Amino acid sequence: MPYLVGFHPTASLIVIGLARSQAKMVARWGLPFPPGTLDAMSPLLGRESITEVIIVGYGPGDLVTPAVDEARRLAAKDGVRVGEALRAHEGRYWSYVCDLATCCPAEGTPYDLSSSQIAAEATVRGMVALPDREALERTLAPATGPVRMAMRRATSEAIAHFQARITAATDLNLFTEQYVSEALARVRSALETHNQGGRLTDAEAARLGLDLTVMRVRDEAWTSMNDAHAVLWKDLTRRLEPRFVPPVASLLAMAAWREGNSVQATIALERALTIDPSYSMANLLMHALQNLLSPAILRDRLPTPAELDDAMGPISALWLLPLINLLDEEDSPPALE
Repeated sequence: MPYLVGFHPTASLIVIGLARSQAKMVARWGLPFPPGTLDAMSPLLGRESITEVIIVGYGPGDLVTPAVDEARRLAAKDGVRVGEALRAHEGRYWSYVCDLATCCPAEGTPYDLSSSQIAAEATVRGMVALPDREALERTLAPATGPVRMAMRRATSEAIAHFQARITAATDLNLFTEQYVSEALARVRSALETHNQGGRLTDAEAARLGLDLTVMRVRDEAWTSMNDAHAVLWKDLTRRLEPRFVPPVASLLAMAAWREGNSVQATIALERALTIDPSYSMANLLMHALQNLLSPAILRDRLPTPAELDDAMGPISALWLLPLINLLDEEDSPPALE
C-alpha cells in the first residue's frame, strides 16, 4: 500500500480495484470523511470494469470501520467482489471478511514493514514510500535559501524586461502577438531541454513563469504534455515565486494524474488553489480527481495548437491581462483598455 500511494498511510481509506487480477485503480481518502464522499466510487468501478476490490483502512476501529463498511456496501451494490477488507493500526492488521481465529486472531496479526520483501523489491525498482502525506507535501514545498534568492532576482529581472517592452510598445495588439509567439517558442524549448535531460536556468524558469500566466501559452504546454513532463513542472512548482505557481502546479497535477499519481496531483492542486482559489484549471482538475474520473477521458482528445488558435480567436492585448494583474501594482504599466 505505501508504494501505491507514495507514503505510509495513517487515518486513511484505500481501495484498490482489480480487473482480471490486475490493479486498474487506487483511490485514497483521508479519515474521517463526510457522508457521500464515496459516492464517486460506483461510477469508477463501472468505467474501469472492476470485478474485485481490496479495501484497507488505517487507524483505530471507530475511525476506520464505518468507512470500510460503506466501501463494502457500495461494492456489493455494484456487484463487485470484496477480495479482502482490512484495518491496519500500530503494526497489526485485522480482517473484516474473515473471522477464523486460526488465521485472523482477535488481537490482530502483526506485520513488520522493515523486513518486508515488498519493500526490498520496491526499492530495487525505484519506488519510494515517504513517511507520511506531509513528507510528500514537502517534496512540492517552495524552494528556500540561495535557490529562492536567485529565483527572486531572476523574476524581478524578467518582470522589468516585460514592463520595459510593453511600455515602449506603440501597438499593444502587435506587441501581444509578438510576445505570445516568443512565449510559445520558450515553452517548446523548455520541453525540449527537459526531454534531453537538462534543467532550466533561473532566468529561463522565471521568464517561463511569466509566460504561462497567458492562457494560450499555458495550454500549449498542456496539449504538448507527455508522461515524462511531471519532473519539469514539479521543479518549477518549487522554484517559481508563489504568484506564478498556479499554472505550473496545475500542469504538474495534469502530468501526475496522467501517470496515475492522484495523490501528487491533489497536493499540486492544493498548492495552486491556496495561492489562487479561483484558478479555473486547478478547480476543474480537482473536481475530476474528487469524482475519480480517469485521465483516459482526455487522452487522444487534447486539441492541437492549431485548434487552440481557432478556439481562442485573434490575438488581443487582453490576453496579457492575467500577467499584468499579477505584477506589483506600483510596478505595473497602465491597465489595458
